[in-house]
Amino acid sequence: MDRADAANGWAPTWALGRAVLLTGVLLVAAVLLGRIDLVVLATPFALGTAYALRRRPAALPELELAVGDTHLVEGAPLAATVAVANPDLVGYDLAVVRTRMSRWLRVEQVGFGGAGLDVSRSGGADRPFVTSVPRGSAVDLELTGTALRWGRHPIGPAGVRVAAADGLLVSRAVITEPIRARVYPRTEPFDAVEAMPRAAGLVGAHRSRRPGEGGELAGVRVFAPGDRLRRIDWRVSLRARQLHVAATLSDRDAEVVVLLDVLAEAGRSGGVNGTASVLDTTVRAAAAIAEHYLHRGDRVSMLEYGPAARRLRPATGRRQYLTVLEWLLDVQAESSPHEPYDQVFGPQVLSSDALVVVLTPLLDERSAQMLARLARGGRFVVAVDTLPGELSMPKERGWAEVAYRLWRLDRDTMIGQLREHGVPVVRWAGAGSLDEVLRDVSRLATAPKAGLR
Repeated sequence: MDRADAANGWAPTWALGRAVLLTGVLLVAAVLLGRIDLVVLATPFALGTAYALRRRPAALPELELAVGDTHLVEGAPLAATVAVANPDLVGYDLAVVRTRMSRWLRVEQVGFGGAGLDVSRSGGADRPFVTSVPRGSAVDLELTGTALRWGRHPIGPAGVRVAAADGLLVSRAVITEPIRARVYPRTEPFDAVEAMPRAAGLVGAHRSRRPGEGGELAGVRVFAPGDRLRRIDWRVSLRARQLHVAATLSDRDAEVVVLLDVLAEAGRSGGVNGTASVLDTTVRAAAAIAEHYLHRGDRVSMLEYGPAARRLRPATGRRQYLTVLEWLLDVQAESSPHEPYDQVFGPQVLSSDALVVVLTPLLDERSAQMLARLARGGRFVVAVDTLPGELSMPKERGWAEVAYRLWRLDRDTMIGQLREHGVPVVRWAGAGSLDEVLRDVSRLATAPKAGLR
């Protein structure tokens, strides 16, 4: 019986061992001592064990982990179900279910069959829950909570072990594979001025300085071959006794490159409603900027400044926005002692007409050098400071406070030098963060350049 049960995934418990041992000891003592009362005392243990084992199960429990929606947004509700099924003809006396959850998926309510239990202050879902499963039925463990932070977070694995035959047999653990939930960053409201440094595409919503079929009036000129008849200005033509047409400026799209500095991480992440780390601010700001410009019909590309140097090609439309969100889920802070692939920032990647928005905490000197090189190369660069403003001062005694202040002064000096090189540095603060800076960059780009004498 033991070999067959072990082959089926069932094992005897300590209770079965104690019952068999006690029965055997009493019977041996009764034979050696010649006492019939010991046989009578052993009879209930033997009969009870035999009766319980007569109803031993043959099939292991079935476990299924299901999630209501695997595509979530920060702060969205989370719903998962762990179903424990009993395919056997014998009921399970006890089923112990346990589910492992990511710490960024906060489970607040756990319940069997609608009876909810508040676990937000009692250890969450990563603890055992006990129930019984009748024969030929299933019991659902419902988990509800909130997705706290962006990223790819595992739900599970879930495991169950059941006891049967009055607790004399226990099954091996049945474990399900985890389910990966995608939690996308919640985009903060962001708006920016329409002016771009240079609109270089073929079609779009930005006014350019090039003549073309747009909606912005550029003046009136003499009719030329190829001009459309509907462009003829009859008032000017009758007055000048020569055909004149209304000249317009073309509407062009722009290319925006969002460059993420992932060389360093600072601050402590508290989730969607808590404090934000450097990586939190970087990812949420990148999603907001990409959403704004893609909604306007511009081309947006993403680029990492780090050891991996990941890149997302420029494109437009809603499909590109969904691709950007998926790309941002894999952003990780990675330090490197080497220069992070400086060759990827060449002209084949960064167009000379593109607006480069660099999201950086300016914690590494290489980041400042990269910004200065981009500015010297003629790129239109805007640096967005993602360092948390509430970064706490070290509490250790000694020179920690002095070192912190010196580091702050050195960082402020670095920002001042970048501004002297023509790189505007602005702190990310949601809506309107980049309005004034983009206006200044556009004014500098469209200003006439001094000619050579």
